[in-house]
Amino acid sequence: MTIRKLLLAATLSSAMVALGHAQEPVKIGMITTLSGPAGYLGQDIRDGFQLAIDESGGALGGVSVELVVEDDGLKPGNARQIAEGMLADDIKLFTGIVFANVAFAAVPEILDNEAVYVSANTASSTFAGQDCHPNYFVSSWQDDSQGESAGALAQSLGHKTAFLVAPNYQAGKETMVAFKRFYKGEVVGEIYTGLDQTDFAAEMAQIRAAKPDVVYEFEPGGLGIAFIRQYQQAGLLDQIPLVVHPASMDHVILGAVGEAAAGLQVTSHWNDDFDNPVNKAFVEAWREKYDDRPATYYAAQGYDAALLIAAGLAGSKPGVEDVAAFRKALLGAEIPSVRGSFEFGPNQHPVQDWYALKAVKSDAGRMVLKTEAKVLTAHGDSYAGGCDMPSAE
Repeated sequence: MTIRKLLLAATLSSAMVALGHAQEPVKIGMITTLSGPAGYLGQDIRDGFQLAIDESGGALGGVSVELVVEDDGLKPGNARQIAEGMLADDIKLFTGIVFANVAFAAVPEILDNEAVYVSANTASSTFAGQDCHPNYFVSSWQDDSQGESAGALAQSLGHKTAFLVAPNYQAGKETMVAFKRFYKGEVVGEIYTGLDQTDFAAEMAQIRAAKPDVVYEFEPGGLGIAFIRQYQQAGLLDQIPLVVHPASMDHVILGAVGEAAAGLQVTSHWNDDFDNPVNKAFVEAWREKYDDRPATYYAAQGYDAALLIAAGLAGSKPGVEDVAAFRKALLGAEIPSVRGSFEFGPNQHPVQDWYALKAVKSDAGRMVLKTEAKVLTAHGDSYAGGCDMPSAE
């Protein structure tokens, strides 16, 4: 039975309960980035989440839901205002934020008002250690895991010197530290770029002068497209290999840069070729609904966030009025996931495997990301030990 049929069966089996309560749909507030160069990131999170709702007949966990979506425009002030407005509308369940600096503005407001936040992307160390919160869950990763997996891959490939590039904001700074946590070679240069930067000529010149064995870059969305194109145009890709994590090479970026990405080494917790029933059903459903639009890991994380929320709602009807019941149900559930094995660590962040992918040309002549090997097994995060989380019992 496909995950689509399983979700629909769960909805039908609880229809009498839902009707008996004559319940209004549970509103889920999605604050995300829908405009600008990074707009497709939020669009994919939104559409992956909505796909899970549609597959189960407009419900999650047998509870009718309504997804309320607002564009933060990648502006922290906007996100906080949106959160305040949604909280005033009695929304108790939130998701969708793409960027760490935006999350810092909105998530504390959500948690301070005793609402629940399920992250479908960014998950800064701030909310993973001492400041962890029982109403904060993550369906994606702890942000450092991206840099850690890339560092582990660079180390395993035997590169002795590395040059690091990332945007000048919280997640960019954290990924630099994370990469060096697992990479034991010499770092010969570090550059912080602007979040709206599109010209990387100065960075290319510095990389060329430093002559590292490998470059690790974190440039999400449209920034990643610009960086990789310019890296290839500068003739550096043939001289100095790139190692990146999924935020710098998803399927949209790959489609945009094409053969310029050939041979690129990528780490990820998910890929569209993962051979498990939930992922196969998700990829098939996504392609059916969105034609040839590629499924990115943002879409997969949005879908998984919906499955997490479904697990919580299934055991805490009539919704999230009882947050403790929602949390207990979520933490006690066997959660289906597109990435296969999924479980929460003690800080309610994922413990999961990370893989090495490679950009190659398929037999059909198009560029794809091919899963090649496992990089990290059952990998949690470095901050969980600092989290003193109350029991869900």
